[in-house]
Amino acid sequence: MEREKNHVKGAILSASDAESIRRAGRIITSGGLVAFPTETVYGLGCDAMNAEAAAKVFEAKQRPQFDPLIVHIVDHKQLEMVIGSLPSLGQRLIDAFWPGPLTLVLPKQRAIPDLITAGLSTVAVRMPNHPVAQSLIQEAGTPIAAPSANLFGYVSPTTAQHVAAGLGNTVDLILDDGPCPIGVESTIVSLAGSQPELLRPGSITIEQLSAVIGAIRRSVSVNHTPIAPGQLSRHYATQTPLTILASAGARPILKDGARAGLLIHSQARDTDDRFAAVEVFSSTGDLREAARHLFAALRRLDSLGLDRIYAEPCQEEGLGVAMMDRLRRCATL
Repeated sequence: MEREKNHVKGAILSASDAESIRRAGRIITSGGLVAFPTETVYGLGCDAMNAEAAAKVFEAKQRPQFDPLIVHIVDHKQLEMVIGSLPSLGQRLIDAFWPGPLTLVLPKQRAIPDLITAGLSTVAVRMPNHPVAQSLIQEAGTPIAAPSANLFGYVSPTTAQHVAAGLGNTVDLILDDGPCPIGVESTIVSLAGSQPELLRPGSITIEQLSAVIGAIRRSVSVNHTPIAPGQLSRHYATQTPLTILASAGARPILKDGARAGLLIHSQARDTDDRFAAVEVFSSTGDLREAARHLFAALRRLDSLGLDRIYAEPCQEEGLGVAMMDRLRRCATL
């Protein structure tokens, strides 16, 4: 890719500047990489029709090529470029939840490079509900393949600064639009089999999905080839070992001299000074606020050189299902 005048790789530019979007669009169409905000997390984007550009994504993230990417689109014309067919259940989900944090796994068009789909006959696709993501895809004039903009397996980024800290100058440009409003990755539903299957929980809950299309089978973690992102049993993980506590309010027995961090969902009634650091997801216990702060809180604790992080569980209903899914994939024994 030809370098633009005065372009510095890894530079963070404000997404509120129209010229930043135009520059980012040119980078995508030239085969480069752009990190950009969505309503869920920041993505590392490339031209979804360009296998060489996709290879750069895998290299930058140190991502194994058996893990497929999600293709982001801006309209139904682009959807036709990406998928081979759309079942009636898919149309109902699109009508109900797009644009938004829902990814559908569907039969793919032959034009989609095999690297994007890890050689599978299906493709994961979504239409983001974030003005910067929409503007970038529109400006580039092509669907954009984008996993989360972080090193493979690590905690997902919810700010431009998280992206810069993890990927540095392996990305050509980072568009900054502040923290992501949802903070956990999209819900993923496969419509490629005989029955709809929830592959990854997110902010669109299984109850909301079932209300639109009926019964949905729940998938389980896999340690072999996944058919969508976020299915590996260990993922979204901190470098510091993390243990999920048995219940909210429970506190571990700490060894003398151990430096531990604590993640709690609402403001503690008393301060436990045994912990080197305490992160509170939400002052009120609100799950949406907690989800928005989850990954940033994990990153802050992970940066402190602690011996272990302890996390309170939350009630597994609604958005709590997605939060516990991420914590379990982060947890170590």
